[in-house]
Amino acid sequence: MTAADTPTTLPVDPAAEVVEICRSLIRIDTTNTGDDSGPGERKAAEYVAGLLSEVGLEPEIVEVTPGRTNVIARWEGADTSLPPLLVHGHLDVVPAQAADWSYDPFAGEIVDGYLYGRGAVDMKDFDAMVLSVVRARRRAGLAPQRTIVLAFTADEEAGSIHGAHKIVDHHADLVADCTEAIGEVGGFSTHIGGQRLYLLESGEKGLAWMRLTAQGTAGHGSMVRDNNAVTAIGRAVAAIGDHDWPYEPGPSMQALLAKVRELTAAPQASVEQLLAEFGPAARMIRAGMRNISNPTMLDAGYKVNVIPGEASAHVDGRFLPGQESSFLAEVRALAGDAVTIDPVTLQPALEYPFSGDLVDAMTVALHAEDPEAHIAPFLMSGGTDAKAWDRLGIRSYGFTPLRLPADLDFTALFHGVDERVPTDALEFGARVFDRLLDLA
Repeated sequence: MTAADTPTTLPVDPAAEVVEICRSLIRIDTTNTGDDSGPGERKAAEYVAGLLSEVGLEPEIVEVTPGRTNVIARWEGADTSLPPLLVHGHLDVVPAQAADWSYDPFAGEIVDGYLYGRGAVDMKDFDAMVLSVVRARRRAGLAPQRTIVLAFTADEEAGSIHGAHKIVDHHADLVADCTEAIGEVGGFSTHIGGQRLYLLESGEKGLAWMRLTAQGTAGHGSMVRDNNAVTAIGRAVAAIGDHDWPYEPGPSMQALLAKVRELTAAPQASVEQLLAEFGPAARMIRAGMRNISNPTMLDAGYKVNVIPGEASAHVDGRFLPGQESSFLAEVRALAGDAVTIDPVTLQPALEYPFSGDLVDAMTVALHAEDPEAHIAPFLMSGGTDAKAWDRLGIRSYGFTPLRLPADLDFTALFHGVDERVPTDALEFGARVFDRLLDLA
């Protein structure tokens, strides 16, 4: 289909609504505390469904768990012989303490060219890009090259249990004919050697949320006790938290390091020297090259003079592709025989080849908007809905294109205070995504 074949009377401006849609999404409080309540997710889903319905799509509300609402819509492409592309974004956000912020985290304030709010980066920015582009193209009668399946999900911030995984478990038919997907945490720029380098996510680490438990002898705090559960859990937590996991970069990170060596003209530079080139962003890049085990929660006792019979802790573990078994074995060894470890949530690590038509299309779309762009893959330190789609054989890449200023500590904004995104970066991303739809 071409523009001449359609009754359009409106110019196509893919970025026309992106800022306002993102503001509206931020103003819908979709805080996910991990307690299975998901307040606000249905309201956000209904808002998204309304925006899609207004331009003639027929979104389907998918709610396996009451209140944990997902939206799926299918947008037919010009070439129906091609397998559909899944474009996914989650609607929930992590909590935000308003007292810590410069501006109300759910007000969507624009200050000095930045849109502030919880979700501005993770990931209502991409949701807004997609919606702005879809609405502009539908009004102009411009179909994408491939059929696009749009998925806006719940519960990603707590492991996707009530969102993408429920879709796969109960409504797989809505997405199962897709072979590839694009979603969050990739396509943003950083600066290396004075040049813009866009990082495209080609994989993500595995997730092991673990509960550690130590049993001991309860009794009076004034007595001698050799079998103290708190002491045992304390030793285990310290050993796990202090463990220095080695660098073991896989294919994606090896390619990234090679690109940094090229941009800095430093072929003999060490990994640490190359990481230093990323500045504050090294916190995310470094984590994608090694396993991580961070104690995050402790629970023991009820009274200062009573030794409890049990103590527990939780550890957030993230492991590299192919290392799930060895990672868990090492954590158990570090904890010691007095502590049991039970994975509460265990999801696999993913890594896909940085090649093929979709990768080429993302590269071309970025270069079209930023001819000076350099592009490389990376392995993301966290996890996304991609883990659910992978169960259906769908390989997912992170591609939320943002051209960012060199002085912005972008990676600190994920789940951070004063989360914000430049409004011109939102508009840039919408234009890149619009181009991608004609290429992918």
